[in-house]
Amino acid sequence: MTRAEFLTRLKRGLAGLPASSIADIVADYEAHFAEGLEAGRTEAEVAAALGDPDRLAREQRAEQGVKRWEEAKNPSAAAGAIFAVIGLGAIDILVLLPLLMGVLGGLFGFFMGAIGIFVGGGVVFAAGPFAAPPGGPGTAILAGVGLMAGGVCLAAVTTLVTIGLVNALVWYGRLHYRLLKPAIETQV
Repeated sequence: MTRAEFLTRLKRGLAGLPASSIADIVADYEAHFAEGLEAGRTEAEVAAALGDPDRLAREQRAEQGVKRWEEAKNPSAAAGAIFAVIGLGAIDILVLLPLLMGVLGGLFGFFMGAIGIFVGGGVVFAAGPFAAPPGGPGTAILAGVGLMAGGVCLAAVTTLVTIGLVNALVWYGRLHYRLLKPAIETQV
């Protein structure tokens, strides 16, 4: 494989990343080719030593997703990190994705439950005093505030669990990459 073919496949695999990130990554691999040519190796030898450009692109995408998650802990960055880590291995998709979808579905259910409890507490708080509850209006107001606080607490705990899950997935991706990298290097 020539330098141009290698870099074209690498750029194609990096499509969707910010242009500055793509430029930095491609410049790094161009430097590898330049160093290899200065050392007397051919373009094909350098390309073979670097490995499969599609695999390198997936690894770089995973790294970019993890960096984005570490810089900005928001849902968009979490989704990017999750899908980048899952993209590292096709076998992982068969095992990890169904498990991950079940866990994400459960977390979504907890978030919806928290919203429901909060809204229910607001209704009890606002309408309860006018419905002549047992214990009087004060009881309805306190029950409404308690339900709203419980909803906020459930949402906060679910958010912490979600952040922990994303961090665990990032850790798994890094471990996965470290374990696979020696195997890939021995094939080259």
